[in-house]
Amino acid sequence: MDSNTIYAQVQDHYGSLARAKQPSHSGAIAQAFGYTEEQLNSIPRDANLGLSCGNPLAIASLREGETVIDLGSGAGFDVFLAAQKVGLKGRAIGVDMNKDMLARARDNHVKSGGAENVLFIEGQITSIPIEDSIADCIISNCVINLVPEAEKPAVFAEMARLLKPGGRVAISDILARKPFPKELRESVAAYVGCVAGCSLKESYERLLTENGFRDIVIVDAKSDLNAYIDMDVEGKQENEDVAGCCGSSAFAAASKASSKGSITEHANGTSTSEDAEASCCSKYPSKTHTGASASRSFPNIDINEWAGSFRIFAVKM
Repeated sequence: MDSNTIYAQVQDHYGSLARAKQPSHSGAIAQAFGYTEEQLNSIPRDANLGLSCGNPLAIASLREGETVIDLGSGAGFDVFLAAQKVGLKGRAIGVDMNKDMLARARDNHVKSGGAENVLFIEGQITSIPIEDSIADCIISNCVINLVPEAEKPAVFAEMARLLKPGGRVAISDILARKPFPKELRESVAAYVGCVAGCSLKESYERLLTENGFRDIVIVDAKSDLNAYIDMDVEGKQENEDVAGCCGSSAFAAASKASSKGSITEHANGTSTSEDAEASCCSKYPSKTHTGASASRSFPNIDINEWAGSFRIFAVKM
């Protein structure tokens, strides 16, 4: 998929999520990825849409008076939590390119009392309309993977530009454990579901290093990505048409794929698919692929085998 197609699909998908009612399982998903009930009860209820893949605030070590920027802030979930940490002398700034998400975030801000240390800005995270060297910390939660691969270097360059010397990044994101097959990489359902666009761990390490970061730590959170599916099923799919990251729409595509093809891993570490319409965060049976170059076939595909939720921390030199 080209960049324009990716951005259009992401805008459409997340705009639909922003306009939908809050999923009943959003709290359970947030807790599955590291948030406490106390945190969830301390912010506007409609700020949590169940789109997290981790809790970047758990590694951000925010202090009173700091400025923190959230890349891809959505309905304001992490911004409101960060604002509590930095206090009235600090600032919590959310950046998002989706007008519907920004509208929901700003509405949440007003409903929660309109704290003066909270601000939401429209912009793409590859080109952020904020001055240089303003932030002490940059956070992001399951967003950078949505940026087209060719444009990800711009995101890391922007983080370096915005941070003060000694500033830090604290990110939760989906990273690939191994290269994806072409069909999975090009699946729209899997892309907007935070999976098909994810990079390998080594790619993030390289981009951080190239942009002047040190003390780089990238750790597998060992979270079960199938939590999205489990919660969707438990929640009766009340927003079935606009299910979030790894939600019902992607699962339906995966089910469709199960009757069409298979994904096979080759001896060189690459993978191919046989007429598969693979998607995000799903387990589905695959037919045996008997290609000459295949070393083995997977009878079942579990997204945890292909990708995982990772905690990413680094300090700007």
